[in-house]
Formats: sequence, structure tokens, C-alpha cells
Amino acid sequence: MTVIIDYGVGNLFSLVSSLKAVSEEAEVSSDPEALRKADRLILPGVGAFEDAAEKLRQSGLKDVILEEVRNGKPILGICLGMQLLFERSFEYGEHEGLGLLRGEIVPMKGVIDPSLKIPHIGWNALHIVKDSPIFQDIHEGDCVYFVHSYYASGCADSLTAVTEYSHPLTASVQKDNIFGCQFHPEKSGRVGLKILKAFCEIKGANKL
Repeated sequence: MTVIIDYGVGNLFSLVSSLKAVSEEAEVSSDPEALRKADRLILPGVGAFEDAAEKLRQSGLKDVILEEVRNGKPILGICLGMQLLFERSFEYGEHEGLGLLRGEIVPMKGVIDPSLKIPHIGWNALHIVKDSPIFQDIHEGDCVYFVHSYYASGCADSLTAVTEYSHPLTASVQKDNIFGCQFHPEKSGRVGLKILKAFCEIKGANKL
């Protein structure tokens, strides 16, 4: 059973549909007990980092997530959900993240070619820099769908793939039982479904 964490941020319908498409039993929940009983967790998210981080704190789900992940439960952060796994974000100020991964979220502006549009929206190729269980059925250069204006930096110890947008931007990360995708696997066609299926086959990992 995979539980998609519902903290009021994110479009969960397409993610539920994608999990059903790979025959995974899934539940959307904000109930701490459901998170504790789950085999694995998915942390989605769209919108502003500060708002999402505050909702996790106010709901009490932050502490539950930290407890479960530190006990070895696999978690997959998607888009903003991935960014929340890091120590901090510099999106309109400085804001504290979950601190499960080393690194920080920084703006693309001033880093990428100024002629390119921000946010970065659309299909881009994955360039795999480190093997990860969620990549077991995909290949170098497979394309996935991105929507973001900020990216993870200083995360070399967890970096598993980048995408080129005039500059290599963090596309995915992993450390032990913690996984993150800056792209949306639920919007990435067959490649995305393969990634979600591979995540759902993970039974556990080393405790932190």
C-alpha cells in the first residue's frame, strides 16, 4: 500500500490514476495512522515552498513523515514535494525544509540562459549520473515532464539524474530510502509509469 500525503498542496487525481495504472493499491490521506501503516509514502506538491512547508508543520504531518522515513520507510517526493525534502529553500526568502537531504532550493534565474523561459515547462531528457532503483526500467535520454522555476543545488551526495536547460539542473535524487523527482512522473507517459512502478516495488531501505 502506497499512501499519497494530502496536506492541501497538489493535484492528487492524476497521481492516483497513475498508481492504479501500475496496479498499485493507493490511498490519499492526511491521517497520521494511515502514513504509519503504509508500506511507502509519496509527498506531492505544487505552488510555493513556504506555504507547503507551513501546511506540513501545522497539520502535524512533518513530524510523522520524519519519524517514518527515519525508521526506513521509502518516500518519493515529486516536484515541490522533492524540494521539501531538502534543508532549505530560497524561494521568496529563506524557508526551512524537512532536512532529510543535504542541499538547498535556489532560483534558475541568473543561472540558465536568460533567453530561456522561466518556469521551465515541458519535456526534457534525463541524464542519469548514478544508478537508482526507480530507474531500473528506463534508459539514458528518456524524456519526462517538468514544471519548475527553482531547483536543488548542493546535493551531489544524493544526485541521481540531471536535465539540461542550458545548465544541468537536478532532475532526481536518492539517499537510502529517500527518493525525489523534480519532474512529474504522473505526467510523463510510459516513462513516468515505469518510474512509479519501480518505486512501488521497493519494500524498504536502510534506516537513517
